[in-house]
Amino acid sequence: MKYLLDTNVCVKYLNSELITLRRRLQATDLEDIAVCSVVKMELFYGAMKSRNPDASWRRQQSFLKVFISLPFDDIAALIAGRIRAQLANLGTPIGFNDLLIASIALSHDLTLVTHNIGEFSRVEGLHLEDWEVE
Repeated sequence: MKYLLDTNVCVKYLNSELITLRRRLQATDLEDIAVCSVVKMELFYGAMKSRNPDASWRRQQSFLKVFISLPFDDIAALIAGRIRAQLANLGTPIGFNDLLIASIALSHDLTLVTHNIGEFSRVEGLHLEDWEVE
């Protein structure tokens, strides 16, 4: 595995025709891409709030089933605690779900694919790529 998809990448792929993102996802080996339980939770929450929860959920399942799924585990918990303390000491915290996603990426030495570079760039050592730009 090389990449972990952030929620905004999954949502953009599912809800738009953004050519740059679609090309990049299709050009990358599926074995190199993972999603995590936190991203899935955010997607499922969005589906349940949508106008058509069943259709949204089915579309998500079809998309997600091809990727390796990573849980938030004890190693990620330790990393998340370290990141949260560092950012709190600097006065630059990030959102809680983003903290968990970043810690999963770091625990597996993966590059996080996100359009939310501003938030995640505060996490020391986290490799980022934005597949929405060429």
